[in-house]
Amino acid sequence: MKNQVQLITYVDRLGGRRDGADLARLKRLVSEPGAPLAGVFGGVHLLPFFHAIDGADAGFDPIDHTQVDPRLGGWADIKSLTEVVDVMADVIVNHMSSESPQFLDYSEKGEASPYAGLFPTLDAVFPQGASERELLAVYRPRPGLPLTYATLKNGERRILWTTFTAAQIDIAVHHPQGRAYLSGILRTFADNGIRMVRLDAVGYAIKKAGDSCFMMPETFEFIAEFAQEARSLGIEVLVEIHSYYQRQIEIAARVDWVYDFALPPLVLHAFNFRTATALKRWVAIRPKNALTVLDTHDGIGIIDIGADASDRAAHPGLVPPQELDELVERIHAASQGQSRKATGAAASNLDLYQVNCTFFDAMGRDATAYLLARAIQFFLPGVPQVYYVGLLAGHNDMDLLARSQVGRDINRHYYTEDEIARDCERPVVRRLIELIRLRNQHAAFQGEFTLLDSGDTVLHLRWAHGGDWAELRVDFAAGTHALTYSAAGGLASFAFS
Repeated sequence: MKNQVQLITYVDRLGGRRDGADLARLKRLVSEPGAPLAGVFGGVHLLPFFHAIDGADAGFDPIDHTQVDPRLGGWADIKSLTEVVDVMADVIVNHMSSESPQFLDYSEKGEASPYAGLFPTLDAVFPQGASERELLAVYRPRPGLPLTYATLKNGERRILWTTFTAAQIDIAVHHPQGRAYLSGILRTFADNGIRMVRLDAVGYAIKKAGDSCFMMPETFEFIAEFAQEARSLGIEVLVEIHSYYQRQIEIAARVDWVYDFALPPLVLHAFNFRTATALKRWVAIRPKNALTVLDTHDGIGIIDIGADASDRAAHPGLVPPQELDELVERIHAASQGQSRKATGAAASNLDLYQVNCTFFDAMGRDATAYLLARAIQFFLPGVPQVYYVGLLAGHNDMDLLARSQVGRDINRHYYTEDEIARDCERPVVRRLIELIRLRNQHAAFQGEFTLLDSGDTVLHLRWAHGGDWAELRVDFAAGTHALTYSAAGGLASFAFS
């Protein structure tokens, strides 16, 4: 994976029109001379572009995972984009749409369908029956059990495994049809120039009676098998897991890449509580094979820095529970209460571990603090990714939230081309793009990283490569900061305001 900042975006929400030319339009935006984002990013993570992009979960419930939604373009457009930037795509490992050909065939034919067994039922996972204790042991990121009562089209009744929603039917990844399905996705991606994949919801992919059905040893075995197959096709694998921070460290030791989901709430904690202690503790132990983020298409993770839910006393979080609760309240206050309307029981698609808010609004629209947060992200070892709303220092989209009643839509604005052009002229966005270019181009970031000794309120980071160096120093209590780096003239500094 190229050591340069990547963009995370939906194809149709960054200047898209759903007219069949959105992928071509995105390519021009990031590569055409004179375009607002030309040459800014080394890679682009395309959020689901499969048929169809407007299902129950914004494309994360694909009807056909190997077909590009024709409203965006086609595979030729994907391949063309890979010629100018690295492209990452999602493999939605855990489930498919209830409208998929496979499930519809099963619904019509039942056990006579070739897909019988592809969709786990309660009986398939618990052939001896499930006790209350066993059902309560199953981990789910939302309230209730991961089960849906369904009447198939042939009249048969089933209790299906549905980790997320009733429209997202879990699949048996070791079933012959499940293996063929996932292998077909990888081959299609490889044939069209995609060299990085993110395994979406892979932590839930294995079901086992009497266990949590989340990140079990069998899950790791499946990830290893899948990653080996991907590598044989020249594809690197990123694993997406929200979990206790120690588990993230364990996962990172066994996979190509993980997300640093602890970073966003820790950065917010540092600015809100005027301390670097928790953030520095994480910097000292965090995995280096990480993609760093401050925002994604999902919310701001809370579980990632909290105590282990299985034993809070024995496995405390990176911040005390009372400070974690207070941090959530401060995010709500910084966003003028908007995030509260999009989080938890206030919106559908309940996520027990996330606050839904743009990162810029979570920081109270403080441009200097926001740019400092990005600088911290860019200075940590790993490959940085910037979400398209964060790139444009976007505000909470309360109109979209009101229309959809989906909490995460508060941070999934549809930008027109005119909006992109206007926002790229805002000082905070111009400075962020300059910061991205510095991170991509300065030789120091190809060298060695050091967390320098400093007081409890100061974060001091340094990169050095040969005679090139770059340093970032932030004093959260004093409100002072400096980003300096070597330059042809000797010393240069970055202006945050």
